[in-house]
Amino acid sequence: MVTSQLDSILDLNTLEQYISAIGAGTLLKSVVLFEQLMPEYISSLVKAGDANDKETLCAEAHKFKGAAGSVGLKRIQQFSQLLQHGEEARWENEHKVWLAEIVEYAAQDLQQLKVYLEARV
Repeated sequence: MVTSQLDSILDLNTLEQYISAIGAGTLLKSVVLFEQLMPEYISSLVKAGDANDKETLCAEAHKFKGAAGSVGLKRIQQFSQLLQHGEEARWENEHKVWLAEIVEYAAQDLQQLKVYLEARV
């Protein structure tokens, strides 16, 4: 994958800092833990969205944003950032799109992250 494409998916700057500080192998262990928790995060988001529970959806998006950011999942973090702000004017019209983007891209972005880190171990 071209670096510019990868940079839209992963926070390469942060990942390189993490790799320098703790090593790719240690970071990969955190990513594996995130991978185990991700279905629960996604399920919570979808359930809140399906129930039109704005408060819970925003709260779950906030948690997922932090978790995704902590392992360098830039695109997922950005959509979660948008989703967590229910007070924004465009939220009502856009939140279902943002949630759909998270659901669509989370697994493949995670796989890209794992490939990226495994190449650096």
